[in-house]
Amino acid sequence: MKQSEYLRYDATALADLIRRGEVSSREVCEAAVERASSVNASLNAICLPRFSEALAQEFPEQGTFAGVPLLLKDLAQEQAGQPCTYGSRGFRNNIAARDSEFVHRAREGGLVFLGRTATPEFGLKAITESELWGPTRNPWDTSLTPGGSSGGSGAATAAGVVPMAGANDGGGSIRIPAAYNGLFGLKPSRGRIPSGPMLGEAWTGASSDHVVTRTVRDSAAMLDLLSGPASGDPFVIPAPAEPYASLVHKAPGHLKIGMFTSSPYDTDVAPECVAAVEETARILENLGHTVEYAQPEFDGMAMARCYLGLYFGEVSAMIAKARKEQGASDRDFELDTRLLGMLGETLPLSDYVLLRQQWNEFARALGAFFTDYDLYLSPTTGQMPARIGELETPAHLKIAAKIMLALKAGKTVHRSGQADQMALESLARTPFTQLANLTGTPAMSVPVHWTTEGLPVGVQFGAAHGGEGVLLQLAAQLEAASPWQGHYQRLDAAFPGQGL
Repeated sequence: MKQSEYLRYDATALADLIRRGEVSSREVCEAAVERASSVNASLNAICLPRFSEALAQEFPEQGTFAGVPLLLKDLAQEQAGQPCTYGSRGFRNNIAARDSEFVHRAREGGLVFLGRTATPEFGLKAITESELWGPTRNPWDTSLTPGGSSGGSGAATAAGVVPMAGANDGGGSIRIPAAYNGLFGLKPSRGRIPSGPMLGEAWTGASSDHVVTRTVRDSAAMLDLLSGPASGDPFVIPAPAEPYASLVHKAPGHLKIGMFTSSPYDTDVAPECVAAVEETARILENLGHTVEYAQPEFDGMAMARCYLGLYFGEVSAMIAKARKEQGASDRDFELDTRLLGMLGETLPLSDYVLLRQQWNEFARALGAFFTDYDLYLSPTTGQMPARIGELETPAHLKIAAKIMLALKAGKTVHRSGQADQMALESLARTPFTQLANLTGTPAMSVPVHWTTEGLPVGVQFGAAHGGEGVLLQLAAQLEAASPWQGHYQRLDAAFPGQGL
């Protein structure tokens, strides 16, 4: 299979070609390896290639995606006997003892693992620039970030190395790379895809596994493959009335959609992001949907503080785990990671519990919103992608350092004011995604809009818990009304140019 031919097909089409004997699994994987070899030096998207192992294996004959190549994210998507570094030098020698549920189900679906994709340390940033692996670059413009934390997966998928790649989302880490790389990215409901067997819930329920894809139907078929309870899951949510792969072929009916473009943290929103929402609203109205300005009513700064409390706690826990299990020391973690971990260690347990309990307020506010609207529409991100290296020393880390110096000196720290300042600095570029994480609701980024310079701009839709079906149906409708496949063809032909 020629590389040019390989690039024309999504995962569903490749699986169909293999099933019908028109091409072999080996030929498909060879084409994927050829593509990876031609673009990864420029992108640095694949941090742990396993090309030889993939080509040497006995290719699967059964499963939804039998013989189709997939890249795994180097964060939580553990593969037995293979490294899983979490983007950190503290875990550089970590070898997974067993498959995660994501990997187990992907393997059962016949997918062939080509390696692992880069992520920032512990998946903490909306950029993918770790000290362990170096910066990952955006294929639309290699001077820009592909976003994070699933930035390696986003860059590799957009560049056509694979038709889809593993991702997870604890604060926007599926949707942000989808927006910056011109991909479709769905974060499922809490509990839809199991986090086991190592965890009951990832990030206390804020994080979900899934994939980033070029097409909506690939995302739907992967959701069918990955969803459903596993033994020991903390709870079970109802399955869809029919497979998601079937639902995408049905219209969603008339939808009432609340649209907003203002940041919940009152931070600036780029004109390109606002324009993308407005253009999408016009398309939706032409499709027969009702769109009006409306947004859930909640305290944005309270949500930011709750998210940062989770952030601090998870970082300190991961550092402690690396020290205990890997013998890691302070020098094995990036400076900003150490600062965040120290803030987690100084956060009183009672404060952490109170912040976690407050998540319910945002869930109730969103529930009230969904009594009047079927979905919400917003920008996926508040800003366009940063330049590589632009955020090496972000302002929120300077604030964190001041807090830590004050604490070490025994000074009183006004936590609420400092936390608000940190929240604004930390979340200003991506203020729209955390709501879905803290409420456990599904949300997606759809690549409807491109700038005049040729950069993709994603728009976000959110639904009530368990509402993946209507999101996928609407996404398929938008994909038909405003096809984005032509943009990939342009990228495939032009890459690795510095701009299009």
